Amino acid sequence: MSLIPSFFGGRRSNVYDPFSLDLWDPFKDFPFSSSVSSSFPELSRENSAFVSTRVDWKETPEAHVFKADLPGLKKEEVKVEIEDDRVLQISGERSVEKEDKNDQWHRVERSSGKFMRRFRLPENAKMEQVKAAMENGVLTVTVPKEEIKKPDVKSIEISG
Repeated sequence: MSLIPSFFGGRRSNVYDPFSLDLWDPFKDFPFSSSVSSSFPELSRENSAFVSTRVDWKETPEAHVFKADLPGLKKEEVKVEIEDDRVLQISGERSVEKEDKNDQWHRVERSSGKFMRRFRLPENAKMEQVKAAMENGVLTVTVPKEEIKKPDVKSIEISG
């Protein structure tokens, strides 16, 4: 499966990915408030850490590999789960930084709160052999693939 390139910004996007279960908000960057984010406050940028956590999904001959940028999080703050219906779920929470009453904030751009990304895995995924590792703020989840058996071809001699 290939990811369709985005027309906005040149990054690969999973907007058209049939395996993705993410809620896409086409109006999230517009200055008006009639978007999914304003209709569902639990999804708004102010209340959710990484609604748009970037996850790359590539398929190699051996596995499906997911890489998520989770800067500043420890592996204990991240959960990787597989549901029965072949859904990979990556979730976690970034705690709010403690504020001192004497502090004066000039800009707050880093978000805090919960995040969750879900991906439906294809039939060839080996669900029982999934591995996850976190290094330098990048979570890598590797889902091995079942080998595709090539059909045995037997030549039949033609008599006559």
